[in-house]
Amino acid sequence: MKAVSPRSDLKGRAQARQPGEPLYRVIKAVLKERILSGEYTVGQRLPSENQLMRIFNVSRVTARQALHQLQKERLVVSHQGKGYFVARAKAVQDLSRLQGLGESVADRGFSTHSKVLDFEEVDADERVAAALELEPGSRVCCLKRVRHINGQPVSHDISFFPLDIGRRLKEFDLVQNDVFVLLEESLGFELGVADLKIEANLADASLAQMLEMETGTPLLRIERLTLDESGRPVDFEYLHGRGDAYQFRIRVPRW
Repeated sequence: MKAVSPRSDLKGRAQARQPGEPLYRVIKAVLKERILSGEYTVGQRLPSENQLMRIFNVSRVTARQALHQLQKERLVVSHQGKGYFVARAKAVQDLSRLQGLGESVADRGFSTHSKVLDFEEVDADERVAAALELEPGSRVCCLKRVRHINGQPVSHDISFFPLDIGRRLKEFDLVQNDVFVLLEESLGFELGVADLKIEANLADASLAQMLEMETGTPLLRIERLTLDESGRPVDFEYLHGRGDAYQFRIRVPRW
């Protein structure tokens, strides 16, 4: 494991430290930066409380509080008697809001990007045609991507767009940008609502390889149809995501 450089890290943070900023926040910031940069990798053990106490010359309470704060942000997990380990990045999505992957993780400081596998014009099958309100066999644009959070593959997405939308999307950077953001900010669409279906599935050999998991591992299969404010279908998707990379939240009434 790479050791934290205590003096240089603490000195650099201390220079930008706000008056009265607690030391546990300084330690947390140093560790968080190393996690988000990939210097600490998934499953890697962080310095122990005793090590942090020596490195930063702080009390056990301060060291423990820094680690607890990282755990609250779901950046690390604690294993009894073994310490704290870097957690796999997770997208926490509110099902009462329509969000792209990048939007769902931005507030936690995570970075996202896509590996574009293909973007071509194809004939719509009956399911795709019905979703996009087209005749079966109509030409549509099909975008295939592997989505990543902090460099870790989390989902394989297949998206279908009407030709006029898909051809315009091809002009933009689909590696760094969310499609939803491009639709709204670059193409001028006002997104309205989306219909989702979520179910459990098992990873076949191809998906397992792309998502760096074992064949037969449970994953999430999401079918999502997004409409603009006028009710026009603009994006129909099949998403297969790692079960440990997503968490969905929704508040429901009693009646």
